Amino acid sequence: MSDTALQAAPITKARGYWATVGRRIVRDKVSMVCALVLVLIFASALLAPWLGLADPYQGSMIRRLRHIGTPNYPLGTDELGRDMLARLIYGGRLSLIIGILPVIFAFVIGTSLGLVAGYVGGRLNTAIMRTVDVFYAFPSVLLAIAISGALGAGIVNSIVSLTIVFVPQITRVSESVTTGVRNMDFVEAARASGAGPFTIMRVHMLGNVLGPIFVYATGLISVSMILAAGLSFLGLGTKPPEPEWGLMLNTLRTAIYVNPWVAALPGVMIFAVSICFNLLSDGMRSAMDIRN
Repeated sequence: MSDTALQAAPITKARGYWATVGRRIVRDKVSMVCALVLVLIFASALLAPWLGLADPYQGSMIRRLRHIGTPNYPLGTDELGRDMLARLIYGGRLSLIIGILPVIFAFVIGTSLGLVAGYVGGRLNTAIMRTVDVFYAFPSVLLAIAISGALGAGIVNSIVSLTIVFVPQITRVSESVTTGVRNMDFVEAARASGAGPFTIMRVHMLGNVLGPIFVYATGLISVSMILAAGLSFLGLGTKPPEPEWGLMLNTLRTAIYVNPWVAALPGVMIFAVSICFNLLSDGMRSAMDIRN
């Protein structure tokens, strides 16, 4: 080609890694459907006071255990005659808070511990990772119940107990990814340029290890939702009369033979949110694997 033709040729900008990941996620129909469902649930929980719903705390023994489709009560009523639609939407607030906040806190703490352990290595790595291994001796469910039982019932204590459960898991993933990145050329170049350990971890390494850790943490939200509901079901989480999906399952278990469809609604919400977060995490993992 002549010089004139080369100058006239349009310059195409190469698509970046994250732009490619975002494009692949948008093309994944399953991930987009799950994201849409989660957005609707989050929006309804956030905008609950402005949706014109009934009072989730006001009940009446006259209208208790109404069936789904009853006029003015599209999802029926619970064992105390309270509107199930209102309690499910308002209950989403507490359920999502207790299910997501522990993962966020564990993500911050576990990523920091794993990054330091993976980069520094040596005795510090041994001290951090062996401490983490102690928590793996206990199943997640039993560990959460034991910590919640020791701290006492309550929303804050449930969040603390679940955070302690998830920190070791995220720390192990963070340390593994950091160890694989520690000896790469760009890290060696940063060391040669005189950058300190904190600068290397914060500027050069964090962006390269954050993606896999974030995907793993997203998958933990589904586990956290189930564990949070289990703690409330056992009386170690939210206290009555607060609407929360796990606590609603506990209070409605006696009505399962009278009105099983209404009694199953909180479990359906827990299942829907958990499976959506799980499928969305799988979609993100596939989208980030550019080589495949």
